[in-house]
Amino acid sequence: MEFVVLVDEQDNAIGTMEKQQAHVEGVLHRAFSIFIFNSEKELLLQKRASSKYHCGGLWTNSCCSHPRENESVLDAANRRLQEEMGMQCLLMPIFTFVYRAEFENGLTEHEFDHVFFGASNQMPSINLEEVEDYRFVGMEELQLEIKKSPQNFTPWFLIALDRVNEFNALQS
Repeated sequence: MEFVVLVDEQDNAIGTMEKQQAHVEGVLHRAFSIFIFNSEKELLLQKRASSKYHCGGLWTNSCCSHPRENESVLDAANRRLQEEMGMQCLLMPIFTFVYRAEFENGLTEHEFDHVFFGASNQMPSINLEEVEDYRFVGMEELQLEIKKSPQNFTPWFLIALDRVNEFNALQS
């Protein structure tokens, strides 16, 4: 059984709850999202495994998950990047955001999401229980694809991507 860390709006830990139950009740919990860019400034996307409990078969950022109790968010991000994508790279915290998304299956994501950037030209070795496919994509092409078919992407990815683009614009 997996547990998530419940948090308040300032990301202070206030307890734990079994992961599925947290998504049934829609309680705020800690999460992270990783965005990995290659040297061509293309973003690594993953397509979530169709068997996932929500958003199966949708495209999303390079890796995302939840830290365990007493595990730092950075340690969790490094662990899950290896478990899901078979990759390692230096991860830098960039920003946080809170979001809530309700799904047709009755589950709700309500997360305090820590966003990390990484740089790597390594090709993933995906865990097929977690990830169905992956690809690197340029940001312009991605924006066109999202405009045409936003339903093909996870809600947290669409929210975070606006902030990712703002951050990248400031760095240029």
